[in-house]
Amino acid sequence: MRFNITKEPLQEAGAQITIVLVADKNFDHKWIKHKELLKSLNFKGESEEAVLLAGEKYLYVGVGSFEADELRIAFAKAYKLLKNTAFTSAKTALYIKECSKAAIIGIVEGFTLGSYEFTRYKTKKESPKLEEVVISLESFNEGMIDEKTAADIVRQAQIIVGAANYAKEIVNTAPYDYTPVEMAADAKALSEKLENVTCAIYDEKFLEAQGMGAFLAVNRASAHPPRLIHLTYKPKEAKKRVIFVGKGLTYDSGGLSLKPSDYMVSMKADKSGGAAALAILKGAAELELPFEIHAIIGATENMIGGNAYKPDDILKAKNGKTIEVRNTDAEGRLVLADCLVYAQEFKPDLLIDMATLTGACVVALGEYTIGVMGHNDNIKHELYRAARKSGELVNNLSFNRYLKPLLKSNVADLSNISSSRYGGAITAALFLDNFIEEEYKDKWVHLDIAGPAYVEKEWGYNQTGASGAGVRLNLYYLKELAKEGDK
Repeated sequence: MRFNITKEPLQEAGAQITIVLVADKNFDHKWIKHKELLKSLNFKGESEEAVLLAGEKYLYVGVGSFEADELRIAFAKAYKLLKNTAFTSAKTALYIKECSKAAIIGIVEGFTLGSYEFTRYKTKKESPKLEEVVISLESFNEGMIDEKTAADIVRQAQIIVGAANYAKEIVNTAPYDYTPVEMAADAKALSEKLENVTCAIYDEKFLEAQGMGAFLAVNRASAHPPRLIHLTYKPKEAKKRVIFVGKGLTYDSGGLSLKPSDYMVSMKADKSGGAAALAILKGAAELELPFEIHAIIGATENMIGGNAYKPDDILKAKNGKTIEVRNTDAEGRLVLADCLVYAQEFKPDLLIDMATLTGACVVALGEYTIGVMGHNDNIKHELYRAARKSGELVNNLSFNRYLKPLLKSNVADLSNISSSRYGGAITAALFLDNFIEEEYKDKWVHLDIAGPAYVEKEWGYNQTGASGAGVRLNLYYLKELAKEGDK
């Protein structure tokens, strides 16, 4: 979809249909041309409420405020109403000058996120008619954002949502087609398209040589070999080294602690953390952010078979710690443990892992919210602020001393699951904490994206399926870090 900036007033800009946002139920602004008709249709201008007057070539969409995420939802709603019409172009404006940046972001991100469709397996594919959105820089009050600034906002917004949609495509792809080897191939292809990006792919022989016994155990029963994927974006004079570690379970059957069949459906989404890490690096490189960014992904399957790892097995991780396996469906933390130890060898200034790690996080926070855990309250607060701007939802789940002992084992250094059913999202993060060296504990944050990574119904501007969870959050966070570095 093309986004074109114009200085022309909304009414004079060239497009086939006009989109007008309505935040005032009294319909008290100059762009509303059909006040009586809207009243007769009982349109109140409430959030996510919309009326398409096709004959009049107007679309009215209600908004609760002019904050960026409210605008994203509104313009995604606009796209949904227009995609099956014959209109090929639409136009809208910025409303309030003080909110002009948020308005442009809302328009671009709302349309781009809302228009994403996963069609890889559809035999009949229909291209939507809507191809162009004209953004008039006109606002209610005096003054106008300049065209160069507006164009740059459009560019950055397209990169960020393009990265999120890239992650969606990976997550939505069926496990038969998306193996660890395929994920590694995607990473390699990505590195060849991006400037200042290199890619290293490591196989099971490397994992064995590195002593990654936890990672290898999870892969043992799979017909597809594991891959450790390491992408690096290295600009000149990088200000910080930021490492993202992603759980890349291309499929998770639960292993010998087999999942019920209903819970296996959607387990292609267990690679969402790995997909997010790839997408974040892609976005950071395209935005030319001033940080050295690493994306480290542990890609494997967790399957059943005669060679599967078992409850009662004792595994040795890369840092030498031993792990008693009490549940083979708690496999993501085993892969992440070895990947986190590996990641710390590159001396990160900031270390963020992302994983669809626990159903307990979904129980605690619901389907739409990312759980944020770690020792550094400042980083967690910064992520919360970035979440507000990005539109992703986050909530803090605090560590406490009483949960940590629940991971004790009588036969090894620790168990891979807690001895209690309660607080499962936090105890999973505390398991990972055992693999974070003391000097990096204040630099590490764990994001449990199990809720929003894959939801089997539409929500906001997200379609059924993958949402690209964590991608926009972290790219907005990195942009804010870059601004702070410029001060």
